[in-house]
Amino acid sequence: MLDKYTYTEKKATRDGFGAAMTELGRENEKVVALCADLIGSLKIQKFIEENPQRFFQVGIAEANMMGIAAGLATTGMIPFTSTFANFSTGRVYDQIRQSIAYSHKNVKICASHAGLTLGEDGATHQILEDVGMMKMLPGMTVINPADYNQTKAATKAIADFKGPVYLRFGRPGWPVFMPEGEFEIGKAILMNEGSDITLIATGHMLWYAVEAARKLEAEGMSVELINIHTIKPLDEEAILKSVKKTGKCVVAEEHQRNGGLGESVAGLLARNHPSPMAFVAVNDSFGESGKPSELLDKYGLSINDIIAACKNLR
Repeated sequence: MLDKYTYTEKKATRDGFGAAMTELGRENEKVVALCADLIGSLKIQKFIEENPQRFFQVGIAEANMMGIAAGLATTGMIPFTSTFANFSTGRVYDQIRQSIAYSHKNVKICASHAGLTLGEDGATHQILEDVGMMKMLPGMTVINPADYNQTKAATKAIADFKGPVYLRFGRPGWPVFMPEGEFEIGKAILMNEGSDITLIATGHMLWYAVEAARKLEAEGMSVELINIHTIKPLDEEAILKSVKKTGKCVVAEEHQRNGGLGESVAGLLARNHPSPMAFVAVNDSFGESGKPSELLDKYGLSINDIIAACKNLR
């Protein structure tokens, strides 16, 4: 099954968001876009050109953007807020909690430049805590797609979904390897069947997990690979079914170990099927300025780190 996942080009996941917003602008007159002075970075120029009356440039006032989005949602519009992940969560958590999550507003919080792969902008912009912050909010759906195609599909899907959503994506060019349109909110994708270990990955780390699984299988380890694009609600059935078969699990994510997908999986297993597991994630540390691939290596998120984690559970 792994042979299915190859790539011929790289595109940023944020480009997938921009492409989907262009299509949504043409297909759904209720979709409106808000941006906090980062139009180019969020790739929504085409949406604005075609729908100037449905775009609100808020400027560097992210908290105000969330309040405006909540207000627009009360009128029946479907607001998509857009800025960097750090500013979409850490800077505006109170506004999201009070004005959006508490009253279950139909706001889509779209967050680019997440994780270490933001790169040279450094630790102040490389938020690694956002998934934990957002998944703890009651009623908040949290989505972290893996590539351009999946981000585009996810952006389209959340427009039809009722309720607040946090959609996380990234800055760098990344392999495009997922089939177009293969996305359902809350439904994991089984990418490879195996019997020795369950490997779960989300976001950019999914491509690294594919490469790690290939190498492990070449060495004789049978790897069951699961794409968890929706961190909340978690596809508990898919995870439990797999781990009950393999007996062990590794989770790879571009996030802190605390509060991320791995923690959700650990809680699920502790409650239902205690099993050995390992985390490939940032270990209680801020990032730093550097090239995305080098930062992933330095902070223990490389392909070799995934391989080592799997072998250590063997």
